[in-house]
Amino acid sequence: MAETTTGRRERKKAQTRQALTDAAVRLFTERGFDNVGVREVAEAADVSLSTLFKHFPSKEALVFDLDADIESALIAAIRDRTSGQPVLHALRDHMVHTRTAVRTDDPTFVLVESTPALRDYARRMWSRHEKALAATLADATGLAPDDPAITGLARFALEAPSLARASDDPARAVRDLFALLEHGWATTPLARQEDSPGQDG
Repeated sequence: MAETTTGRRERKKAQTRQALTDAAVRLFTERGFDNVGVREVAEAADVSLSTLFKHFPSKEALVFDLDADIESALIAAIRDRTSGQPVLHALRDHMVHTRTAVRTDDPTFVLVESTPALRDYARRMWSRHEKALAATLADATGLAPDDPAITGLARFALEAPSLARASDDPARAVRDLFALLEHGWATTPLARQEDSPGQDG
């Protein structure tokens, strides 16, 4: 009985969060992020202002409902990787599968990209993920969390999807970026061209 009640309560919370997120994205898209107050979002979702703040700590957070889920999945990609799979490959595959399918015409994507406050919030959000990812990588490799190899890999992995987004094939671009990290600049066509005879230094 208790399990059923708990499950019903969790579904209700999820429905409330979804209603708030949907209302926020709709209102922000229609009128602009700066022109909509949190009270209006709460009213549109038919909940109280206090209920809104129980689920979301800030106005910006309304647009990033999956923040905790994103971080959990990122950590799981390392901790639950196949036996013998390098952490670099696990990170690459996770980023390809989860971060390259974002459509540039998606309303939320357009809203974030066109709103400085949301872009800044997204950047801060990724910085928090970077710390969690570095700690997980440290556990997996035995290196210290502040080792440059760990902090560098964590930052690179999180930045790679945004770098690849401008490509016609973001998934391939992410793979190419991780290949560059794994094998180094010396293996790229440009580097080989630089080393060829007759080229000025």
